[in-house]
This record gives sequence, C-alpha cells and structure tokens, in this order.
Amino acid sequence: MASAISANKAELLAIANAVASEKMIDKSIVIEAMEEAIQKSARNRYGAENDIRAKLDPLTGDLRLWRVVEVVEEVEDYFKQVDLKAAKKLEKDAKVGDFIVDPLPPVDLGRIDAQSAKQVIFQKVRDAERERQFEEFKDRSGEVITGVIKSVEFGHVIVNLGRAEGVIRRDQQIPREAARVGERVRALITKVERNNRGPQIFLSRAHPDFMRKLFAQEVPEIYDGIIEIKAAARDPGSRAKIGVISHDSSIDPVGACVGMKGSRVQAVVQELQGEKIDIIPWSEDGATFIVNALQPATVSRVVLDEEDGRIEVVVPDDQLSLAIGRRGQNVRLASQLTGNQIDIMTEEEASEKRSKEFAERSKMFEEELDVDETLSQLLVAEGFAELEEVAYVELEELAGIEGFDEELAEELQNRAREALARQEETHRAARRELGVEDDLAELPHMNEAMLVTLGKAGFKTLDDVADLATDELIAKKREAPRRRNNTDGPPMRRDRPMREQDKGGVLGEYGLTEEQGNEIIMAARAHWFEDEEPKAASSGSKSEEEAPASAAAADTQEAADADSTQ
Repeated sequence: MASAISANKAELLAIANAVASEKMIDKSIVIEAMEEAIQKSARNRYGAENDIRAKLDPLTGDLRLWRVVEVVEEVEDYFKQVDLKAAKKLEKDAKVGDFIVDPLPPVDLGRIDAQSAKQVIFQKVRDAERERQFEEFKDRSGEVITGVIKSVEFGHVIVNLGRAEGVIRRDQQIPREAARVGERVRALITKVERNNRGPQIFLSRAHPDFMRKLFAQEVPEIYDGIIEIKAAARDPGSRAKIGVISHDSSIDPVGACVGMKGSRVQAVVQELQGEKIDIIPWSEDGATFIVNALQPATVSRVVLDEEDGRIEVVVPDDQLSLAIGRRGQNVRLASQLTGNQIDIMTEEEASEKRSKEFAERSKMFEEELDVDETLSQLLVAEGFAELEEVAYVELEELAGIEGFDEELAEELQNRAREALARQEETHRAARRELGVEDDLAELPHMNEAMLVTLGKAGFKTLDDVADLATDELIAKKREAPRRRNNTDGPPMRRDRPMREQDKGGVLGEYGLTEEQGNEIIMAARAHWFEDEEPKAASSGSKSEEEAPASAAAADTQEAADADSTQ
C-alpha cells in the first residue's frame, strides 16, 4: 500500500513537472489546477454543499483533503456547521465562532471524476498558457519576428511563432507574394490584442516600418543611431522611398544605406520581393526635401502653402510623366514621404495659371479701388491678392513700393476700406433678406459673407449653428484657395470660392481653423445654458412666493368655514 501511495505521489509530481515544462508555465499553476480538480471531485463524492479544500505538496507529492466547518451553538447547516461538542473532538481549543478543519480520507477518482478533473486541469493550464503568451508579446509591437507559415485561410496567412501564432492579413501582405506552408517568413508585429481564444498577434509585411527595421538590421549605422530614417513611404511590392539623414558629417547617409556595390539595399529589396527603393537625403528645408523626394524627375520650382498643407511643384514639360510616375506612383509616394499634398504642373500650365490669377486680381483692384490698370497691376506684382491686404497692411510697406508715396498709399488704404465696407453692407442686406438672425453676427470669427453662406445653406438661427459639429461647419475636403497671413482687421474674404463638390463643411471655403470652429459653435450654444439658469432661479423664487400665498389662502378659507358654521 505504501508503495502504491508513493507511486501516486511520484506520478502527480511527474505530471505537474511535464505539463509545466511542455507549456512553459509556472509549475505552481499546474499544482493549483490539480488541487482545484481534486476539490471538484471530492465535492462530487461528499456533496457539493461542503466547503472542501485540497492541498498538494509540490516537493513531496503529499495530498491533504479536508472540510472547513464553523463552530456554532445550534447546527442549522450540517454540511458547513458543527456544534461545540463535536468540534471539541476535532480540536480541543475550539470555541463558538471558530472555523476548524475536518480531515477527509483521500478519494479514489472514478472514470467520470477523472475525466472531469482532466478537463479542469486542461482549462486552467490553457488559460495560463494564453496569459503567458500575451505577456510575452504585448510589449513587442514594432519588432520584426521570424516564423513558419502554418496555413493560409481565406487569403490570411497564419504564422507559427514558436510559442504563439500570428496572422498576416491579406491587406498587410506584399501583393503577388506566394505564401507556402512550411516556409520561413519575416514580418513586423503591428498590434497585440487580448482575446478569449488567446492573444491575437497581427503581423505586417506591407507596413513602412517593416522596411525601416530591415534597414536597421542591414545597416549598422542606422542601428547605432548615426544615421536616422526620418520618413518612409511604400507601395508594397512595387516601389518605396525613404528619407535619411546622418548625424555624423563624415558619413554619407545615402551611400551607407546603399552599401558596397549595393549589397545592403539589395538585401532589403530581396526580402521585399524586388521592391525598388529610392534612398533620398532628408532636409530640414521643406522645398529641398520635396525636390529630392520627386527624384528622378527634375523640378523647376516649388510653391509651399503651409496653411492648407498643399504644395505646387512646377516641372519642365518633358519631366511631367516622370514626376507623376506610372499610375501616379512617384508623386503619391512623395506626398506620403513629405506629409503634404503635391500638385504637379508643367511650366506652361503654371504660366497660364499665374497669368489668369494676375488678370483676375488686377481687374478686382481696378474695379474696387477705382484705379487705372497700371496701378492695379503694380499692386498684384508686389504680391497683394486681396482687398484686406491693402486695407490693413502697414502704411510704410505700401508707401515703399516704387512709384508710390505716403499720400497715395493712404488714399489706397482708404479706398480699400471703403470697398470692404460696401461689400459688408451688400452681404448684410443679402443676409437679412435670407432671414439670418442678427444674433449670428455676434459670433466670433464671423463676417457678413459667412452669414450669407450660412443662410443659403439653411442655417439661420443660433440653434441651427449650435447643432452642428465642428467638421460639419468648417471641414475642407480637397482644395482651398491660398491666402496671405493677415493679423489685423476683420476675417479675410475669399474671392475665389471652392467648387461645391470640394467643400467639406458649410463654411469650408473660408479657411477657418478647428479652434475657430469650436469657438463659433460653443458661442452659439451659450444661450442654452443662459436659459437654464433663469429657469432654475425663477422656479425657486416662485415656490417661495407661492408658500405665503397658499398659507394666506388657507387662512381665508378657514375663516370662511368658521363664519358659515356660525
């Protein structure tokens, strides 16, 4: 019998050690799972109402089983309580209110009990294994990992990572790359999520950071931080661009990334299935970096519009197709690399555009300022595009134009302000005709032209504007006309509104910032809160006033009742 018990002890410990080693989890978790399984089987044997505990010694394998009972004066629950007399037999010092241990003999697990215990242990171990996998991978986002392709399901590649599994979704794979079961594959860990079926590890071979990490593995200077990849853009499987900078003036960043006879960049290209990579020197100067990013095309001129985040690039006629690239690939990657929308145009198109804008602005100044063609063209040539700029620019700047003097500059400013006033009055009349409330004119950053636009869109009261979200009010979809910075005077008017299909919000054509949009909407909602406060105050005062009135009425009624009784 002793040998049998010894064998059982050794067997339990051997099972615990084997499971812990195989699943790579703590042995104590397996021991705890066994104790839980034994407790469950014991409750099935002695009754589920009993509070039964089991303890397995992890060193000797000794198993102890007991029932916890409470000492009471009068027993009501025979499964969990015991009277003082019976308790004294188990523990001499027992007293009412104590919880004492009632030892139980070991149970022999039948077939059903053994199967149930096995399921409990397996579930506990599985949960521990999943938690271990999540803890191992949760902080590894952004790391390149190697695994073996286990299967391909509905276009998604399942990768065996050794201690867990990851998935490369179809949109994160390199197009036309064949995934074969059993092949080794490298991918970037993009996200790790906790899931009931275990951690979900999302992998990617199409992410720009995957290319960054590959370069860091191939180029020691990048790994050491001497060379930095400042920007990266990819068209997976086809073409990519990276912007690099060296923090050591003696090291050429492009040459270091290319390597001897192209060895370093070729290693990355092979991993990315032949993806062509343009390595571009990064520059603090935005225009210089854009010129580099559009390589191999030659750029004649770059016009930056920081306010709208757009860039106009002028190229020679014979460089247009090269700058755009096949299916717009080159300019698209350059846009991603620089973080700006890039518009490509030829010298001829740029010249036509400039001529058209010049003529439109000259005519506007000629009509609004009542000046001759020469004077209006001179203003445009000096960079003035809108009436607000003439009206509110420093007088010295206007008088400093060749051929101008202070008297002429002052007269032009007066005429510009008069023209703006006329336009404002025209817009005010149009706004009132549309039925737009005067309260809207008090909102911040708002002018009469904007109120007309609101009225035409059907927004005529404070509540109409208050119900809008910021994006619905000011968002821009695509193109917005550029304007000069203006810090003085009223908000600037747009003389060239966007096309209707390009407008995102109701006032999308006016170039309002998100902060300004928020201020407008919050100001429109202010009256909601003002209405609530007087209501609360009036309801309180009313109740106080009504109380004495009610008391007086009651007294009057009592007097009347008394008279009628008499």
